[in-house]
Amino acid sequence: MADREFALVLHDIAPATWPDYRSFVEEIDCLGQIPMTWLVVPDFHHRSNTFEDPGMLRLLHQRMARGDELALHGFYHCDDAPPPRTPRDYFMRRLYTYEGEFYPIGHDEALERLERGAELFRRQDWPLDGFVAPAWLLGDGARRALATQGFTYTSDPDHLYRLPDYTAIKAPSLVWSARSRWRRGMSWVVNERARRRHRHEPLIRLGLHPVDMRHDISRRYWIDTIRRLLDEGYQPTTKISWLHRQSSTSPNDMATS
Repeated sequence: MADREFALVLHDIAPATWPDYRSFVEEIDCLGQIPMTWLVVPDFHHRSNTFEDPGMLRLLHQRMARGDELALHGFYHCDDAPPPRTPRDYFMRRLYTYEGEFYPIGHDEALERLERGAELFRRQDWPLDGFVAPAWLLGDGARRALATQGFTYTSDPDHLYRLPDYTAIKAPSLVWSARSRWRRGMSWVVNERARRRHRHEPLIRLGLHPVDMRHDISRRYWIDTIRRLLDEGYQPTTKISWLHRQSSTSPNDMATS
């Protein structure tokens, strides 16, 4: 087992976002055999149906055959619940993000969307290991629903969680906020500090988003960071591969409070 590994995670995978990622993935492929975790959205924003797009399905089958991981990433990846009613909900759903799909919905609605997404994966004979909520946000009802569906793990920015009991395993992420010039500038500083701070962690995750690919500073940061990690001896992995290889480690060694 490698001492230090990194997982390259592509968020928001759908036909509408693939053009943003295409050249980046091609460039990463040129660096060698670097597996990736693809977070697949069944119907991105109600307008980009992954499972009705033959080209997208063909690509994802090819990536899985190459050794990549496919994980379910919400269903619509947008918050289409009734408007927020409390200051906290307004902050979480309008200021922090507009895409926290599984934050405001209740148990039954979350269960229905999880079951629909799982069925779409099964029809493609894809392993159903990981579920990542859009914006990493799970409301109480969604959290309870997810624990019943047989997934291996979920995650937030700082941890992987083994399901169904949500055992926490520290696995920090680097992630950019690339939607404005000042956020892109701050993201470079914040991520470089985080990369150095977490340099002794056994796993670090690189959480990429389509918007990152639209700006040279963020796109180049990810390319340069991957090269730097490889030069420093990190081994690339997928989230599920890393978790499988931890199975012989005591949960008390991995869990955090």
